[in-house]
Amino acid sequence: MPTNIVYFCSQRFFYHPDMKYYLIAGERSGDMHGANLMKALLQKDPQAEFRFFGGEAMLAIGGILVRHYRDLAFMGIWEVLQNLKTIRRFLRECQQDIQDYRPDALILIDYGGFNLRMAHFVKARQLPFKVIYYISPKVWAWNTGRAHRIRQVVDKMLVIFPFEVDFYQKFDYQVDFVGNPLWDAIRDFCPHLLFREKHQLDSRPIVALLPGSRRQEVRKILRRMLSIREDFPDVQWVVAGVSNLPPEEYAPYASLPGVKVIFEDTYNLLAQAEAAVVTSGTATLETALFRVPQVVVYQTSWLTYGIAKLLVKVKYISLVNLVAGKEVVQELIQGGFHPQALKKGLTGRSPGRGQAFSDFARLHTTGRAIGRNGGFHQGRFPDTKLPIRKCGSMNRFHFFGHIPGQDNAGG
Repeated sequence: MPTNIVYFCSQRFFYHPDMKYYLIAGERSGDMHGANLMKALLQKDPQAEFRFFGGEAMLAIGGILVRHYRDLAFMGIWEVLQNLKTIRRFLRECQQDIQDYRPDALILIDYGGFNLRMAHFVKARQLPFKVIYYISPKVWAWNTGRAHRIRQVVDKMLVIFPFEVDFYQKFDYQVDFVGNPLWDAIRDFCPHLLFREKHQLDSRPIVALLPGSRRQEVRKILRRMLSIREDFPDVQWVVAGVSNLPPEEYAPYASLPGVKVIFEDTYNLLAQAEAAVVTSGTATLETALFRVPQVVVYQTSWLTYGIAKLLVKVKYISLVNLVAGKEVVQELIQGGFHPQALKKGLTGRSPGRGQAFSDFARLHTTGRAIGRNGGFHQGRFPDTKLPIRKCGSMNRFHFFGHIPGQDNAGG
């Protein structure tokens, strides 16, 4: 039975009320997960205090925001090397702030490059508090030797995928599966019935574009996502914008015919979308849980890509395919991400793809691979199908076989 993270934070390691927590989330998804965790901890300990690296979601729960995750959003090896001095300054700043704050617990949320250094710092200085890691870095994907280091510097690792328990067991390290927080978010989601009217969208099919939450991702990927829009004149292209980036990043695309940018409303967008093009990351799994057919894309610097090819040990990059253990959604990576491939992906001409997606649908409705328990709510998530309501009359799976305006599409 999955173990609740609140149990570890409030009972396993600690015995007194009025806890002081220091949390570090270096990405947008970590900010969301951190906020949910803080909310759950407050239910257990209303007097809990929080200080954190995070974003608006965590700030809305309460506490002191030391540094926003947007300052840490460096994507790829080349980008990290270019900003190494800045990253080291943030590390020193965080180390000093933790020592000054003297928390009862340090909770690290994903963001392995930065957070593992913080865990090592705490242990090297023998600071008198426990280190809890929530949402494991993807050590099972590359540089698996980091698992040894994690065992040495992390008091408790809490994972969100069942297969991660087996992975760490190979390194004689017992971790605890606490359930996947996406189940919480999607279970609690209620679609806005007037979403189209609210955003002045008509009845034509919607293709959702999720370019990511980092500036570099939007700049590298969104333009290419939209490169085929003129081939589909009867489709509405809707970009999922994020508020942590300035609106100016989206301005060149918002003025294009047939394109609309909608901020901070991704779940309602997915509830209406007939298909999606998604930058690799957490959003790929969210899109799959909404049963929206998708093409997963990614592009970075050639230096980062070349090094990643040498280090990465898994066959796929998207969480959907990693969880399913086979190609459920098409992945267009680096040079493979070009207009013709994207066009072919959206028209659904990959052999066997429909069957693969059906296989994944069965996996996620039973919760075997993803992990049904969301970890933050009282008790376990009931053993029922996800409450994804049907929006509109179109069959999403049909969309990949026929896009309006593409009756004679080649490719």
